[in-house]
Amino acid sequence: MTARTLVCYGSSEGQTASIAERIGDALEADGYDATLVHLKHPPADLDLEAYDGVIVGASIHMGHHQQYVTAFVRDNVEALNRLPSAFFSVSLTAAGNDTDSQETARELLAELPTETGWEPDRTLTVAGALKYRQYGLLKRFAMRGIAGRAGGDTDTSRNHEYTDWDDVESFALEFADELVALQEG
Repeated sequence: MTARTLVCYGSSEGQTASIAERIGDALEADGYDATLVHLKHPPADLDLEAYDGVIVGASIHMGHHQQYVTAFVRDNVEALNRLPSAFFSVSLTAAGNDTDSQETARELLAELPTETGWEPDRTLTVAGALKYRQYGLLKRFAMRGIAGRAGGDTDTSRNHEYTDWDDVESFALEFADELVALQEG
């Protein structure tokens, strides 16, 4: 039996959408059924009960995940807690290799589940990207200043991607394998 997995997400600059797509591709390549939904404009008839499991993704901007993702989780918390579910949080903080950055990324990840009462079975902090070439002039220089203070990349002539794609794919496949084990169990 193929596990049907909903991969829903919020994305402000496209990196979280790319990560959700990679999760969906990894699931499908391994024989699972994945449906992707951007939560900014979900279909009116979205029914979590039609899926065997749900993966939710959101990115951090100004210290918080997208409000529409938080609202979706809050509105669907009973189903999310009943179904196998997972959460991935994308941030530049997760790109830091130091202990403080990693701890902050974990704290940021925990805020959404704590705020909504959701208890995901699996979570992952994911390093995002600095998409300097997509930013407007003011945002580009603001992000360069923030990145510089954090010891990050400040070359605004190109984008800088920090996502560990192998980690993302492993997260997806481990979650799917758990779904299949539950179905067979």
